Amino acid sequence: MSIKIVVDSASDLPEELAMENGITTIPLYIHAGEKTFRDGIDLTRQEFYQHLPEFQPAPTTAAPGPEVFRQVYERLAREGATEILSIHISIKLSSLLESARQAAAASTVPVTVVDSQQLSMGIGFLAVTAAKAAARGSSMAEILSLLNEKMGRTHVFAALDTLEYLKRSGRMSSAASLLGNLLQIKPMLWMHCGSPTTEKVRTRRRAIERLVAILQSLGPLEEVALLHANAAERAEALLQEARRLLPGLSIIRSEISPVLGAHIGPGVIGFACVTRPS
Repeated sequence: MSIKIVVDSASDLPEELAMENGITTIPLYIHAGEKTFRDGIDLTRQEFYQHLPEFQPAPTTAAPGPEVFRQVYERLAREGATEILSIHISIKLSSLLESARQAAAASTVPVTVVDSQQLSMGIGFLAVTAAKAAARGSSMAEILSLLNEKMGRTHVFAALDTLEYLKRSGRMSSAASLLGNLLQIKPMLWMHCGSPTTEKVRTRRRAIERLVAILQSLGPLEEVALLHANAAERAEALLQEARRLLPGLSIIRSEISPVLGAHIGPGVIGFACVTRPS
């Protein structure tokens, strides 16, 4: 029995971590004008954020179709996979899950498609857990049980630096964006168990304080990833403020996917974390 794990690029799983655990990543698409790029293949994240302010009109994003997933599943089957576990961004955030399900129904090898109920490294942590369990010889049922339990302990939360890209993507009016920028409002996004929530704070300083407070409120942590969108230095400064809450933990650094960055813009900093079992 050989179970292989598949994720999408919205998982923000660092390439070395994916390779180390034999995880396959399917890239999402970024449409910029008349050009279409595959996340991480035709356009690096650094290139995307460098050019993001220049894109006119604002870039849009899209999930790959079922045929892309089917080809990946069939390749893994040819390479020896007897089962495939395909873990993806929350269905509340993207239609990608439906493409994976359609491809799974047409696959010659059994494919189980899972809604991670998460985004970014919230997906990545689940994928690594699944890959390690598969390497130990766990069955699909055992892996799914592990993931279902871990989902409830997984949180992703971040602070935006600007409202401009919410306006450009049509998710906020121009008037609201202008007022928010004048007041230095920093929206906070939090994802847990498939439920995205938001709150607002004012100024970068208060945003950092709120991120640290959220981290502390979650209690003892098992895994942590530091997230940012073209803001590595600010993310490291955030980590230094939170370091006392993370004794003995190895911190993963991950840059936020253009699929999310197109809507929330550069300058975002935050965390993905898994709490310890109670």
